[in-house]
Amino acid sequence: QGQLLESGGGLVQPGGSLRLSCAASGSIFDVYAMGWYRQAPGKQRELVARIRSGGDTYLSASVKGRFTIAGDIVKRTVDLQMNSLSPEDTAVYLCYAHRIGRVNLWGQGTQVTVSS
Repeated sequence: QGQLLESGGGLVQPGGSLRLSCAASGSIFDVYAMGWYRQAPGKQRELVARIRSGGDTYLSASVKGRFTIAGDIVKRTVDLQMNSLSPEDTAVYLCYAHRIGRVNLWGQGTQVTVSS
């Protein structure tokens, strides 16, 4: 079974930008959607953005207007462009693949820290 590999996290100042990338390593079958969740300390895991195989996208209200998701479900890639970052965006960001009739596949997570 394939894996999801994330890159692009790091430390950025408030107001800055980061781009997260996620790509499949190996074969991953029956993917219907891909996207990003985030998990901050003491908070529930939150769906940040998602793209479906038909191309439609979802962005949570907390990031709409600042983040953009782009991806290719066939190629099993998804990117998250994050602009105007604030300390409230600090979290571990996890890439996921929603699969038809199978359990979701998760990346290992990448840390995003927004701090001056």
